[in-house]
Amino acid sequence: MTQKNIICIVCPVGCHITVRGEGRTVHSIEGNQCSRGVEYARNEFIQPMRILTTTVRVEGGDTPLLPVRSDRPVPLEKLMACMDVIKEVTVSTPVHRYQVIVPDILGTGANIVATGEAS
Repeated sequence: MTQKNIICIVCPVGCHITVRGEGRTVHSIEGNQCSRGVEYARNEFIQPMRILTTTVRVEGGDTPLLPVRSDRPVPLEKLMACMDVIKEVTVSTPVHRYQVIVPDILGTGANIVATGEAS
């Protein structure tokens, strides 16, 4: 059985939660003070997800970099592979906020979108 200690970030309390289980099966969750902590801890144990925030190069713009992010969480284990894809991307101006820069990155269902503008 695997044990994982998690600090919940859902609310300001920051509960220290202990999750025990095997693979994708959770056997016990202890230390949470609310039900949102249970869901967060279960997801962190089974498949941690993160919003990816970074920059891409801009060609012909007034700034050399454009801030981008994933429009939904991507699996934590795919973050570095996503970064390998993103580091090869260069966008041309104009770019508008929320414009899709990389659609469905690595088949995760998440699009990499601009969070700023470049002209």
